[in-house]
Amino acid sequence: MMTRIIFLLTSAAAASYAQNWEFGGLGGGSFLNTVGVTAPSGASGTAGFSNGAAFGGFVGFNSYKHIGGEIRYAYMPTSLKLSGNGSEATFSGNSHAIHYDVVFRTNKRGAPAQFYASVGGGAKIFRGTGSEHAAQKLSNLGYMTKTQEFKPMGTVAVGVKVKLGQRVFLRTEIRDYVTQFPSEVIAAPAGVKYGRLLNDIVPVVGIGIEM
Repeated sequence: MMTRIIFLLTSAAAASYAQNWEFGGLGGGSFLNTVGVTAPSGASGTAGFSNGAAFGGFVGFNSYKHIGGEIRYAYMPTSLKLSGNGSEATFSGNSHAIHYDVVFRTNKRGAPAQFYASVGGGAKIFRGTGSEHAAQKLSNLGYMTKTQEFKPMGTVAVGVKVKLGQRVFLRTEIRDYVTQFPSEVIAAPAGVKYGRLLNDIVPVVGIGIEM
C-alpha cells in the first residue's frame, strides 16, 4: 500500500513538474550600433556589423507564478563593417549568443496573454568568415580578420506571449544584447582607438509549446 502511495505521489509530482516546461523557436532581425574610430592622423570613421537576420530557440521553466527561467540561443549572420573617408568595407561574419534569463511575468501560466520582462547573462561569439587579403580597404582604420572572439554578454528584453491553443502560444519580444566591442575580429592598427560598447537590438517573433 505504501509503495502504491509513493508511486502515485511521485507520478503526480513528475506530471506537475513536466507541465511547467516550454520550448520554441524565434526569428527576426539584428540591428547593431557602430562605434567611433579615431586615428592619430586625424582620420575618423565607424566600426561594427551590418544589420541582418536573427534566429534562435529557447527552453524555459516556470518555477513560480510570476517568475521563471530560460536558456536561450541565437544565431545572427551579420557582416563586419568599417566606414570612413566616404567609403565602406565589409567582411563576411556571424555571431552566436547563448545565455540564461530570469523571466518576470504579469500573470500565471495559461492566461490568454502574458506580458513579461527578462534579464540575464551569458556569452556572445563573434566570427569573421571572409577571405583575408594582404591589402584591405580602409586598413588605416582597422583590419577585419578571419577569426573568432568570445565576449561576456548581458541581455534584457520585454515581450508578450499570446495563447493560440491549449499548449501552443505566439511570442514576440524585443531584446538588447550588450557586449564590449570585439577588438580581435575587427582589429585596430597602432594608435587607432575604438569605442567600447556594442548593442545588438533584436526584435523577434516565434511559436512555443507548453509541456
